[in-house]
Order: sequence, then C-alpha cells, then structure tokens
Amino acid sequence: MSLERTPPYLQVVAALKAKIVSGELKHGDTLPSVRDLAAQYEISTATAQKVHRTLKAEGLAEAKQGSATTVSTRRTLHRTAADRLESALSTGRIYADGEYAVITSAALAEPPEWVADLLGTESGQAVRRERVTHSADDQPVSASVSWFSADLAETVPALLVRDRIIGGTPSAIEAATGRRAVATEEATTAAAATEDQAALLGVAAGAPVLLSRNVYVDAQGDTIEVGESVAPAGRWRVHRD
Repeated sequence: MSLERTPPYLQVVAALKAKIVSGELKHGDTLPSVRDLAAQYEISTATAQKVHRTLKAEGLAEAKQGSATTVSTRRTLHRTAADRLESALSTGRIYADGEYAVITSAALAEPPEWVADLLGTESGQAVRRERVTHSADDQPVSASVSWFSADLAETVPALLVRDRIIGGTPSAIEAATGRRAVATEEATTAAAATEDQAALLGVAAGAPVLLSRNVYVDAQGDTIEVGESVAPAGRWRVHRD
C-alpha cells in the first residue's frame, strides 16, 4: 500500500485513528510495529516511528519498556454524536469497548428554552434522561442529558425508566414510531465545569471541560433528540467519516 499525499506519517496516523474509533483496534490491542508500518505503507522506519510518537502524544497509544506499543483509549477518546448515532443504528452499541453508562434520572421535566425551541414543544414538558458514562476502570469519562418530545413518553415508555435502553434510544424510537434519525448536528465549546458537572465527572469546579450540544433529526428534518454532554479535559474528540 502506497501513500500519495504528504506528510506520509499523518496519513498513517489517520488510518490507525479510523480503526481505533470504529473499534477495529480496541484498548490494549497491539499496534503494528515500526517495521510492519514501514512495509505496509512503504515509508521509512523513521517515519513509522513518528507515527507511534504522534499517537502516544495524543494519548491514543502507550508503550512500556520492552513491550509493544498498544492502543490506549479509556481516558482519551471522545466520540462525536454522529459516530454514536451510526454505531447505535448499525451495531446496536453506543459505547466504546469497555465503557458503560449509568442512567441517573429519567422523567418528565421542563426543558431549557433552547431545548424547547429545538423540540418544538408547547406543553412545557419533555422527557429528560441523564447518564454518566464510565471507563472500564470505573472512571467517569462524560456526563450527558438527552431531551425528547413529551409524546414519546407514551410510545416509548422505556424513556421514562431509569435504566439503559439496549441498542440505544435512536433504535428504540425507530422501532416504536418508524422515525429514523438520519442526520445529526453538533456544536462544541470549551467551558468551565459547573459544580454539578464537576461532581459527576470527579473534577474540580471550574476545571476545563468540553461542552457539546447535539441534535438528531429524521428524514423530514424534524427533531428526534436534543442532547448536551460534558467531558473532562485531556480527551481527544475524534470523528470518523
């Protein structure tokens, strides 16, 4: 396999990142050696070494003395809303390998004005689900709140149960209503953790965090889900096309 564009090491880094994000390469898996990378991509050993160094610098790989370089994602990889949606609809899985979620609340509540506008709700009520996602070593890696139109409480009663929905909420909503989430919009910004966010993430209040807001829409352009999530600093936001 040859590479046509430069710099070559970034092309290889991108290829390996895609495998990490898709789950083809999981936490703890061994990365191709410098020699194997050089042969596979027809690059020099110096360039292959740069690939390893780049992945280590980004927190996506680690190497111990005398050991091979392995994938390391438990505390560094943050998937986008688009990737989570694709995973939920295609595989029935939302979380990265080894991650798990705890649903901390599920109830009808009054949404913030920006959420109500996106949902087009007039009742003053919407379904609110809050969860905290943990890594395999039980460390919180993100906290999120998802909002849904109140009428979905009847058609998808699982939304009001404080428990995980196997296959994810997009799949459950599609099964009950026929509405399939086909696109997502996401906006992110750097922020300072509020006291509530800090408590959920196990960081200090005011610590830097990544704040994301996302919207899932169906084929008619109508909003299915509105979400807001927060993740601690030091996690790389990766999107796979």
